[in-house]
Parts: sequence; C-alpha cells; structure tokens
Amino acid sequence: MASTDVLEPTLEEAGIESRGIERVPADKRTHIRIFDNFTMWLSANLVLSTMALGALAIPVFGLGFWQAVGVIIVFNILGVLPVAFFSTLGPRLGLRQMTITRFSFGWVGAIIMALFNVAACIGWSAVNVIVGAQLVTALSNGRVAAWVGIIVIAVITTLVSIYGYKLVHRYERFAWIPMALIFLLITVIAGPHMKIVAGPALNLSTWALFISFGGAIYGFATGWSSYAADYNVNQPSDTPASRVFWLTFLGVTIPCVLLEVLGVGLTTYLKGVSGGDLVAAVLHSLGGFGTFLLILLALSVIANNIPNDYSLGLSIQVLGRSFQRVNRAVWTLIGAVIYVLIAIPSAGNFNETLTNFLLLMAYWLGPWSIILILEHVVYRHGHYNVDDWNTRSKLPLGWAALIAMAIGLIGVYLGADQTLFVGPIAKLLNTDIGFELGVVFAAVVYLILRPIELRRSR
Repeated sequence: MASTDVLEPTLEEAGIESRGIERVPADKRTHIRIFDNFTMWLSANLVLSTMALGALAIPVFGLGFWQAVGVIIVFNILGVLPVAFFSTLGPRLGLRQMTITRFSFGWVGAIIMALFNVAACIGWSAVNVIVGAQLVTALSNGRVAAWVGIIVIAVITTLVSIYGYKLVHRYERFAWIPMALIFLLITVIAGPHMKIVAGPALNLSTWALFISFGGAIYGFATGWSSYAADYNVNQPSDTPASRVFWLTFLGVTIPCVLLEVLGVGLTTYLKGVSGGDLVAAVLHSLGGFGTFLLILLALSVIANNIPNDYSLGLSIQVLGRSFQRVNRAVWTLIGAVIYVLIAIPSAGNFNETLTNFLLLMAYWLGPWSIILILEHVVYRHGHYNVDDWNTRSKLPLGWAALIAMAIGLIGVYLGADQTLFVGPIAKLLNTDIGFELGVVFAAVVYLILRPIELRRSR
C-alpha cells in the first residue's frame, strides 16, 4: 500500500487521475457542477455515429420516414431509462458502475460482466473511429486511407482520456457547442431537399422491421448504462437524484433523437450514401469552409470515444486486485491498440458491422440492467453496504444473478435474428426480439432465485 500512496501524488502532479475503482470518500467529492450530467452525455452523443445510426432506417431496414421517427423516439426512451437510473447511483454510493455490479453478481459474476463491458467499450470505440475515418477519406478524395484516419482519431482520443475524470468533464462541457452548430447548418442546407418517404403497409412483416431497427436504436442508447455512474461518482452524496436522472435522460435522449432523425432525412436526399459520406456530400458545396467543418465533424467522434476509453480501464480493474494495482490509464492505452486492430479490417463493411454490433450490445445489456434494477428496487430498497465493495466474503455469492443472466441470454438466442444465427422464435415471427426476451427471462428467473439465495446466505 505504501507504494500506492507514493504513486498517487506523482500521478496527480502530472495531471493524471490516480483513483481507479476505489470508492470515493465523502470529503473527496468536489465535483459540484450538477449540469455536467447533461453536457457530459450531450457531447458524447452529438456526434457522427449517432446520425449514422439513423441513416440505416430506410436503406437497411426498409422503413418509411415517419415509421423510422416513431421507432427512434420510442426505443430511445426505453434505452435511456436504465442509463438515467444508474447515473443516480454514482453520487449516492461513490462507486463506479461495474463495481456496483458486485452487489448483485458477487465477486466472480462481476468479473464476468466486466469482461462483457470491456468488449463493449472496445467495440463502441471501433465503430466510432470507422465513422470518423470515412469522413477523413472523403475529405482527401481517397488519398488518405481509412486506416490512417482510424489511427489519428484513436491517438487523439487516447491522449485526452488517459487523464481521467476532470479532463473528461472539461472536454465534454464544451465539445457539444461546435457540433450543434454544424448539425444545425447541415439541417438548414439539406432540409429543403429531404423527402417524406412512404413506408410499407402495416402488417406483421412491418412490425418485424420496427422491432429490428428498434433493437439497434435501443442498443445505442442503452450502451451507456454499463458505465453511467462513472461520470458523477465525484459529486456529493446529497446531490438530488431526480435532477441527476432528468439531466442524464435529456442529455442522451435529445441528441440521439434529433441526429438519428437527421440521418433518416439525409438518406431521402442522398440515396446510396452512408455514414460520414452523407455529411461530406451536404457540406461539399461550402468549399473550403465546408472542408473545415468536416474536419471538426471527423473529430467529433472523440467526444463519444472518451467515455469508452475511460470506462475501459475501470472495467479491467474489476477483474481482480492484481488488475486494480495497474493504473486505469495503462489499460486505456492497451484498449486503444486493440480497437484500432479491430476497426481497420472492419471499415470496408460498415453498415453490417454497425448493425450487428449494436444489436449485440442490446442483447447482454438488457438482462444485466434488469437484474441490477430489481436488486436495487426489490431486495435492497436502495440500501447498500458500500464499505464492503472490495471484500469478497461480504458480497453476495451471485449465483442467482449469474443463472438469471444465463437464462436471459438463452432468451436472447431464441429471439435473435443475426447473420451468424437465427433463433427459433425469431424464425417463427420473422423478427429480432432477442433483447425483449432476454429482459423478460432474466427478470422472471432473478425474482425466483434471488430470495432463495438470500435465505441460504443468512
């Protein structure tokens, strides 16, 4: 421990956050800007990746304009609710999101869930740098290869994220401003050319399209839930939970709905164009100024990637005390190398990569979220033995949560419709209902098994 005590001041002097998943004591919670709960998530979602998701609605899923808008609104609300709820636990408990998982899944179960989250952080980062790199390639008329753009964006992202909590909030506090102005300009230029594309007639097949596209929307929005509490853990414990909830909810919902709808609209104007190429086509008419705006847009993915990189290091520390001894910044660097190696070969098949990845994120996050919510509401009634966060013997065994999670993933398999496999229920209904079945199966099993686990642990 002595070496850690020596290391912490050294890191802080260098501007790098030394604290990892350790619980933040009450006297160390000096982050009092409650509005940061809004700007943090506003900046992280007011990016190209969000717009690119909406652009899948018509060409990939075959929906009409208003059908797509309806799906975007409904499934964003459903996806953001867990994010907003988990955000209230940061100030209340002083613990990171994946560390809170230990109070449901136990020590070993939390390690398994942390591995899921590490994969999610790396995956989101890979998707984002692909979007940014597409724009860089378009700006250079193909002279700059996608792999070069991927590496440049990853390097800038990593340089910012390794410094930790304070710098993350300082960056996100202002990063949304130029992006909001640019997307507003894009809307003004392209708006008159957008068309209201009619969708297919309402029938079982159409509902299948709604649910499948909704799964992608849900996966994008709820993707923040596995590290929601990481970004207000330094706020005082008496921070009003209702304000944290609504600021977080609006911070994610507003940019997701607006940019995804913009993405839908752009595909009615620029057919056969996807991802970053959409905005490149719109701003091309502005000449040199348009090129400058496109450069800023390419860099917008940094605001989205920073939380992924930061929470990656925290999630790895949950794997055990030996991992906890290594500073979060080191794990962030390692994660950056991994997602770059994934992004480069995936860049050529962006639409399929993005769609499949978003649905996979919805799959595991649904069962995981409902287990934590049930634990909080039904069994703990909001009360946690927070001082036991790092004491394995005082945490639940977690078998109830692990079994519920496993059964939830079986539900996912039964209802999933992916390129690699199609579950029997999905095949029967001709739609992807993997995340819905996952949530229902996990909830029912946890409500049955958790009381048994509690009785046997007494």
